[in-house]
Amino acid sequence: MSALASLVRAYDRLLERKEAPPFGYSLEKIGFEIALNADGSPAGVPTDRREGDGKKRAPRLMSAPQPAKRTSGVAPNFLWDKTSYALGVTAAEGKRTAQEHAAFVARHREALQGSKDEGLQALSRFLESWRPEDFERLGWPDEMKDQNIVFSLESERRNDIRIHDRPAARALWARLCAADEKAEAACLVTGERGPIARLHPAIKGVWGAQTAGASIVSFNLDAFESYGHEQGENAPVSEAAAFAYTTALNRFLEKGGGHRVQIGDASTVFWADASQAEASEAEGLFAALLGADLVDESAEAKKVGAILDGMRQGKPVASFIPALPPGVRFHVLALAPNAARLSMRFYIESDFGALAERYLEHLERMRISPPPREETPGVWRLLIETAPQRKSENIPPQLAGDWLRAILIGAPYPLTLLSTILMRLRSDHDVNALRVGILKSVLIRNFDLAEEAKVALDPENDNPGYLLGRLFATYEYAQTQALGGNVNATIRDQYYGTASATPRSVFPLLQRKATHHLSKLRKEKPGLAVNLDRKIGEICELASPENLFVPTLNAQRQALFAIGYYHQRNDFYRSKDAAAAPQE
Repeated sequence: MSALASLVRAYDRLLERKEAPPFGYSLEKIGFEIALNADGSPAGVPTDRREGDGKKRAPRLMSAPQPAKRTSGVAPNFLWDKTSYALGVTAAEGKRTAQEHAAFVARHREALQGSKDEGLQALSRFLESWRPEDFERLGWPDEMKDQNIVFSLESERRNDIRIHDRPAARALWARLCAADEKAEAACLVTGERGPIARLHPAIKGVWGAQTAGASIVSFNLDAFESYGHEQGENAPVSEAAAFAYTTALNRFLEKGGGHRVQIGDASTVFWADASQAEASEAEGLFAALLGADLVDESAEAKKVGAILDGMRQGKPVASFIPALPPGVRFHVLALAPNAARLSMRFYIESDFGALAERYLEHLERMRISPPPREETPGVWRLLIETAPQRKSENIPPQLAGDWLRAILIGAPYPLTLLSTILMRLRSDHDVNALRVGILKSVLIRNFDLAEEAKVALDPENDNPGYLLGRLFATYEYAQTQALGGNVNATIRDQYYGTASATPRSVFPLLQRKATHHLSKLRKEKPGLAVNLDRKIGEICELASPENLFVPTLNAQRQALFAIGYYHQRNDFYRSKDAAAAPQE
């Protein structure tokens, strides 16, 4: 099933649960409501419909007639709009505000002519008598400017009914939508014959895209058209299908809606083909796996941890989700900005249990000892480790989507992940649990090196990269113990990049430094000096010098160098803590 067809089916379920507006309507951000008397005069100061406190007040989502598709021209909405259109008032310079207001009035004068409905008549009278200067004369608030506004009758305001909600207004809007002469064809999404959408509704909420919205399907130049077809006729999608997929997608892209997470520059949405309770269970768990901000981190981390422990005992994922029947289809769609359009980074449709199991297998491959503070880190937390200065805007955009896609479909990881982490280690020398876990997972998934890349310290591993990492950690520990807190820069700060890439060029120097540090330790801490001498001997005995101190290490061995270094360094401090525990 295609992504658009899946979204149409998702819209049908949202409509059944009354979580989406009917065809021809959409959820819009409304700031203020103007109540009108039957004669068209304003019934007092407009009502502020925004939610929240202080300066953080946000417009309220209301169902309203679907907005016009605005590019660069003037296109008024029906029965609602922002103040520049509806009232001819704006907080900015508004060079074409008068033109926008005139277009709004002209559209409604034509559409509402001859209407017998009390609400539509009141709006018509208001627009005929309204003048932009009335805004200041009536003392309406400046914060109302440039907000979207709706209209209501004073007699119905307490019932929370707007003019566009009245039956006559809905019937008129349906006639106006059907009045346009549009070509008919078989819809590529549903297969049903119907009027073809010339322009598809805008998709809003994609990070980095235009604030006015962008399109997945768009033909705006002659070069994109063929056989004399114009715009949407080149890829016929019915009006109903275009409305359905864009409405569902806009619903999923809402922040805090429980259906999206940001992965690099890709706004990733997900949904399940199930009833509300079953879908919520699956979507909540998936959000927890990906580390979305919309979940209770402590509670969901415990849930994910419990599933991981169960998987290690051989239990299926489904056994931890009692409300979820087997075979529930799950969809993941990643969208990235591309000028006025949106590009689909990837679309995955699979059984939810299979997706969850693949992601949990990924977490298992990343398991390292000692573990990071977050034992089940989300994708976003992992991606931060690939970014210079750990700034989210520096995350490699293509890498983010490719990595998540590989995890969810069970494919090898992108090799740029390995090179990027190695580059960060050479640059900032921060060999932490998350980075080492990522390297370990790549070695296991892409190169089948599970025997060389184990969870904890492996004293029998004779891979040169792993041994050199352990040896480097031993030299560093000898330095820090000999010099104490007087070390301005450890050998890791000075030589990690060179040692991990071209060991033969720097390890002789490190050996001489280690000899000096061990000599100092023999005078101050003879027992520790003996232990470190023995540790160096054990490491070197696992490989001959010519096989150990090689001229260069390839990417896989550089990754093993980092793993060996991390294992050995933490083993020293773990041993130290264990020895100190009885004394305490």
